[in-house]
Order: sequence, then C-alpha cells, then structure tokens
Amino acid sequence: MTTAAAPTRAQVPDVAGQITFAMRSMGVAPIPRNYELFYEAYIGSNPALTRDLAALGSQATQEELDALGAQYFTHSPARVFDDAHGRIAAELETLLRVLRQEQISLESYNKLLGETYKRISSKNHTSVELIENALSLLTQATGDTMAHGERTVENVVQRSQEMDQVRKELDEYKRIANTDSLTRLSNRRAFDDRLAAVYNNPAMRPVTALVLADIDNFKKINDTYGHPVGDKILATVASVIRANVRRDVFVARTGGEEFALIIEGNTADEVMGMAERIRRTLETTPFTNSRTRINYGPVTVSVGVCMASYAEDAGELYHRADVALYGAKNSGRNCSVLFEDGMQKDFTKSWLIYKG
Repeated sequence: MTTAAAPTRAQVPDVAGQITFAMRSMGVAPIPRNYELFYEAYIGSNPALTRDLAALGSQATQEELDALGAQYFTHSPARVFDDAHGRIAAELETLLRVLRQEQISLESYNKLLGETYKRISSKNHTSVELIENALSLLTQATGDTMAHGERTVENVVQRSQEMDQVRKELDEYKRIANTDSLTRLSNRRAFDDRLAAVYNNPAMRPVTALVLADIDNFKKINDTYGHPVGDKILATVASVIRANVRRDVFVARTGGEEFALIIEGNTADEVMGMAERIRRTLETTPFTNSRTRINYGPVTVSVGVCMASYAEDAGELYHRADVALYGAKNSGRNCSVLFEDGMQKDFTKSWLIYKG
C-alpha cells in the first residue's frame, strides 16, 4: 500500500465549474444543449467529439455548436423527451376525447331512463303498448350504451398500451443514456447519480469507498498506436475491472481513461485488496494484436481510494479519491494509494486533455 503527499497549489474545481469556466472562456451561451455538449467533451467518453469541439476554438458560433450536437447526439435528452412529451400529450388528448364521448353517451342514456320512468310511473297514462314501447326503447338504448362502453374500454386500453410503450422507450433510453457505448459500463451521468446517493445512509459511510483507476500513459498509447487500439485497450481494461469485483460493485467509465468503482460493505483494507487485485491483473494481462503480434503492453493503472467516512459529501469524496489517485501517479504510477488525512494536491486538471 502506497501513500504520497505534496504541497497544495490549487484545488481541483468541480466538473460543473470546469465546464462553466470553459464555456465562458469560449464565449459560449450557458444554455442546456451547450452544457450537454461541453459535459460530454469534458468527461472524454467520446474522443472525436472532444477533438472536434476543441477544433472550433474560442470563436465558436451557436450554429457550429448546434451542428456538432446534431452530429454526435442523435438521441439527445432534449429530443427524446420532446418526442415522448408530444406522444403522451397526443394519447392523453385522444383519451380525454373518448371519455367525453362516453360521458355524453351516459348522460343521454340517463336522460332516457328518467323520461321513461316518468311515463310509466303515471298510472293514469300506463298501457301495455306504452310499457312495450318503453321496454323496446330501453333495450335498444342499453345495447347501444353497452356497445359504446365496450368501444370506450378498447380505446382506453389502446391508449394505455401506447403510453406504456412510451414509458418502455424512455426506460430504454435512460439505460442507453447511462451506459458508456465503448465499454458497456455505466457512464459519468450514472456515476454522478450513484455517487450522490452514497451519503443517503450515514451508517454505510465507514464501509463504503470510492475507487478511481486511471490508465497510465494512455495518451502515449493513443499517439503511438492510434485511437482504435486505444479503444480496444479501454474495453479490455473495463472487462478486467468488471471481472475482478463482485456483481454488486458499481463500475463506471467516468472519463477518457478513468474508471470509478463504488464499493459498499467493505473495510479500507478489503477495498485496497480489491484495488490491488485489479492493478496486478491488468499488469499481467497481455495486450497483443493477434494478427500483427504487436505487443501494446504492459498496460498499467494508478489507483486512488477514499473511504466515504473521510468526506462530508459526494464532491469532497471524489476530490479526495482524486488526491489519492494523484498520489499514485506522483509515486511512479502502477500503484494503489489510500487517502489519508494530511494528503494534499499539487496540480490542477486541465479539461479536454488526457492525463498521463
């Protein structure tokens, strides 16, 4: 187990602060679709988007940003939810129209019952013919009302099925939106939500940990062998991490080459044992092209760990795990560091770049 300390120069800003600063620096309007664009670029899950956004420079127009959004976000949240909203609104409008028609039908039937009752309740005007006519009229009206009611039920069922389909599509979109397409792990959005939930149960804090693992010298790998090779390495690293932890451990790809694990129910020593198992497994995993026999390895990771009891909230927990991760990088990489009181940070993350 390795620890490292360094004097403080600057505290790492939170993600939202970094993005807001970058948008302000480029003169970009602080609107939701622009924030989504910069968020995806910042976390590095789509290197092509990151490069294209950086290529726009500091004078990007809104038209250029929107074109970039249309290129990379074919299933953007705004579009998906607008479509779902429109479909649900249309189904509700149809449902209300059906129910209004049913109400009119029942009111007419009720009126007919009342008028018929008045006629046959008068002993002075009652006759066999009147009763027969009333029964015939009621039979016809009852049949019509029942048929209309059946059609109403069918319409209601159909509308309900349509809205249920929209719900299923939204659930599927949410699953896709929370999944990193390259590694099939959870993505930064899902991670942010899960990390925030860590502090919902104070009793679990002493046995809950955040683990950050960052591939060492990944930029060099990309520069030397190209992004397709880098993508394969990312996918392999993700598989190794997933295979070396329990199924209930939350695993996400949170940035270009950074992975995060939220582990519950374990002591610090146990978590460090898991971190070391992942690190050692990756260190000995072959990264060789089966066709060309080129060896891309060894591929190693630096790991930072912080127990939730060492932080007051999710933001501080992430920051302190990041401090430990920097300690691992600063100690020569390919090691695991547990955050301890007194550890500080000596660097500021730059956005739109890979860490080494």
